[in-house]
Amino acid sequence: MLNLRQLDRILTANPKSAIHLMLPDGDFVPAHFHVTEVGRVHKQFVDCGGTKRESLSCLLQVWTADDVHHRLDTTKLGDILRHTESLFRDEDPPVEVEYESGVISQYPVGGVEMTPAGLLLTLGTKHTECLAPDKCGVGGTGCC
Repeated sequence: MLNLRQLDRILTANPKSAIHLMLPDGDFVPAHFHVTEVGRVHKQFVDCGGTKRESLSCLLQVWTADDVHHRLDTTKLGDILRHTESLFRDEDPPVEVEYESGVISQYPVGGVEMTPAGLLLTLGTKHTECLAPDKCGVGGTGCC
């Protein structure tokens, strides 16, 4: 999974490059996407076994409109991320992309590669799971 500082370094090292977002099924987010929000998502929760947990991520909300000539490049995305430095301070959370294609989904950025066409960010999938299988007896009857 790609972390925020890694993404910033890659953007800086590849100025003015196109950005492509590949969904887990191999399709691409349309090239005219906008990054409409960069969020610090801090989730505090209790798992089904009663253990308090938390997670932190940097969430890039991606949106497409009918302005098909819009293109976000690495320099512009880097500039957007620099405005969020006060949100993350010394933290280096994993980066996720939120995108709506029928339903709103969140995808962890699983890989990054510089290609002749530009910077390719490969989006992965998220899955639910029981975090306390030893307390829930997962295996035959399910969780909780």
